Amino acid sequence: MNSLPVSIQTFGLLALSNVFMTFAWYAHLRDLAAKPWWVAALVSWGIALAEYMLQVPANRIGYAGGYSLAQLKISQEVITLAVFVPFSIYYMGQPFKWDYVWAGLCLMGAVYFIFRS
Repeated sequence: MNSLPVSIQTFGLLALSNVFMTFAWYAHLRDLAAKPWWVAALVSWGIALAEYMLQVPANRIGYAGGYSLAQLKISQEVITLAVFVPFSIYYMGQPFKWDYVWAGLCLMGAVYFIFRS
């Protein structure tokens, strides 16, 4: 993996970690709705462990590779929305909303400002 560019390592791992994060935070609303909250919390913690096993190295690689803390955070938010929208539509069965597009455009503005030099 070290032969891959820092950007691919960082943002690829962040994207994968976000898949786990999104499932940890929201999938229990569909899949464990009939279970007590503490069961959902335990299952979510197990999923979140996988998220952290990807997210921590992603941020360390990115930070050591020259990305600022702010750049990593804003990138994380963009990735979160990019993972959340398909998850909410296809997995949770929520309708598409134009607000997703507007939110994405706002985040692209944040990317512009945080990455300009």
